[in-house]
Amino acid sequence: MHSTHPTPSKEQIALLEPFEQLGLDRIELVSSAGHAREAAAELAAAGVLGFDTESKPTFFKDQVSEGPHIVQLATRERAWIFQLHDLECRAIAAELLALPGLLKAGFGLGDDTRRIVSKLGVEPAGVLELNAVFRERGYRKDMGVKGAVAVLFNRRYIKSKKAATSNWSNPRLTPAQLVYAANDAWAAIRVYDGLGLQ
Repeated sequence: MHSTHPTPSKEQIALLEPFEQLGLDRIELVSSAGHAREAAAELAAAGVLGFDTESKPTFFKDQVSEGPHIVQLATRERAWIFQLHDLECRAIAAELLALPGLLKAGFGLGDDTRRIVSKLGVEPAGVLELNAVFRERGYRKDMGVKGAVAVLFNRRYIKSKKAATSNWSNPRLTPAQLVYAANDAWAAIRVYDGLGLQ
């Protein structure tokens, strides 16, 4: 039987110093096929990526999401945000997600995976659910990115409520949306490294 570790409370996390963030200079927005091909070559060579998606929020019960609207993939140095309006760009993102030898680490990926299957027509391969790793190590509750950053780095991961619930299907994403989305994927690869999973 594993010993269980408590997940840090919101109050405990609120007292910590902020976790560093990727700035806009290290975030690439990918919306064309040419750019997507370049990004895919760099990402496929990385071996391990942080991974997340964002979907336009749904506001009614039983409303079906048409997401994901963006797919975020990050290396240890930078993050790429793939917009899925362009069909070729979407196909290249789908190919990357289906690439079996490329590990994609993230949090709460069950929902993301279902949406990817229905929208992109591929089953993401090599996906590592970081919450499951924490559970194996004796943390009872789902960690999520905030809990994980607090436990591993003793830092407070900053998430903007306003960006979280913003319109991700917008062709023009705001700087706040780019920073929010990129850092969700980047924090995942930092947590992967922090867990010593190589």
